[in-house]
This record gives sequence, structure tokens and C-alpha cells, in this order.
Amino acid sequence: MKVRILGSGTSSGVPRIGNDWGDCDPNDPRNRRTRASILVEHDGTRILVDTSPDMRQQLLDANVAAVDAVIWTHEHADHVFGIDDLRQIYHVLGRPVKGYARPRTAATLTSQFGYVFTGNGGYPPTVRLDDLPDQLRVGAIDIRVVDQPHGRITSAGLRFEAGGCAIGYATDISDMTDDMRRLYEGLDIWIVDALRRRPHPTHPDLATVLGWIGELRPRQTALVHMDQSMDYAGLIAELPPHVRPGHDGLELMLPLHNADYRIGG
Repeated sequence: MKVRILGSGTSSGVPRIGNDWGDCDPNDPRNRRTRASILVEHDGTRILVDTSPDMRQQLLDANVAAVDAVIWTHEHADHVFGIDDLRQIYHVLGRPVKGYARPRTAATLTSQFGYVFTGNGGYPPTVRLDDLPDQLRVGAIDIRVVDQPHGRITSAGLRFEAGGCAIGYATDISDMTDDMRRLYEGLDIWIVDALRRRPHPTHPDLATVLGWIGELRPRQTALVHMDQSMDYAGLIAELPPHVRPGHDGLELMLPLHNADYRIGG
């Protein structure tokens, strides 16, 4: 099983408009962050998580033309506004893309982007949207889901399992519940939101995330959804060996080997 971090940035990306790099070194390409999204693959199955506004370029960079399913974690703009680019995947597949979302997220998507799911003006629907259950299987990958606090709403926490390996994805969270603890225990790789060092009302700060990592003990962790205060080299210098800042285009392979515990570029 393989996971690719398509985008590792927060809603504004890095740099922000105006070439605002904040504390991030603009000469380090790993600091250039598009909006958060991942791609999970195993045995010919590909699952895209979220359709960020940068999805087109993310999939071009990954050389990916088609996916077997899309899962939306929640309805915020930085996680859904690339939805129109699923039309090209529809053309490649020759059929609507399978899409999954929790009921509240699905209702928002169909309200805002009804034409994607029903078609309009002679254009066919490009996505077949189903409710995201607590457990499902897409191709060769088993998926478990829980609802996570994210300020006043919830996001979908995801666990992908195949070949005896497990990947967890926890973006846009503001607390850790017992259901989340059960979902994320025993992971080989945990990809988790770590917005910044200072506290934030709807995202976890770095110290909080490191506490969760110490509690849950994933074999390897990659931090994502980071803002312009989170310089890559600065994080490398302070993080423990089994934790690394994610970056756009980073691919993590399973099963892990000893070398995979080392922080790399």
C-alpha cells in the first residue's frame, strides 16, 4: 500500500497570496504547499481524499488520470472546490466517479454543486454520490470511518487497511475522542493535521499533536495542513525520528522497513 501527500498546506496554501512565506524558507521547495489532500493506492485501487482547489495540478504532478473513488472529509472550501476537475476523470473512466461523504457533507455538496451529481443543460452527471458509512471496501482497500470534532462541525477520520498494513488520515480536527483513539491505534503511518505551533480553535497545534503521537504510537507520522509558520527545516530539527513534516509529493510505502523510520526529504 502507498499513500501520496498531494497537498500539505492549510486553506491559504504556502506561500499566501502576496508571496507571504511567513517563517518558511522560500528556497526550500518542500515549503511550497498546496491545499490538503492525499491519494491512497494498493493493488491497482486508487482512492482520492478530498478535491482541493489545487487538485488538477496535484494529479498532474502525480501522473494520475483516474481514481476508483473520492472520499470527502468535510465540506470546507479548501477540501471541495476542485470538484469540477472530476469531470476529466469522468471522461477517462467513461462513467461517473464514485463519491462518498457523510450525510451533512453530502447535503452541502449537492446543494452547492448539484450539476456535478445530476447533470445540467445536456451535460451528464460526473459523480455518483453515496453516503460514507462507518466501514466500506473500495477495490482492494478496507476503510473505517469515524466523525471527528472540527470546531462547530465534524470531519471524517479515515483508516485504510490492505495487506496487513494500516494508514490513518486525520485532517481538520480540534480534539481527540475515544472513537478516534480506537480508529488510529496500531497504525503503520498516521497523516495528521498540525496547523502551527500556536493554539487554534479548530485545528491542533504542534505540541498537542506530538502528545497524541506519544499516546497512539504510530510507527511513522507525517504532519500536514501546515501554515506559513511551519518551516520544513525547522521542523526537521525539532521533531523525533519517527515524525516528519509532510510535503507535497511525498510518497510513503508499506510495509515499512527500518530505513523508513528515519526522517528524509
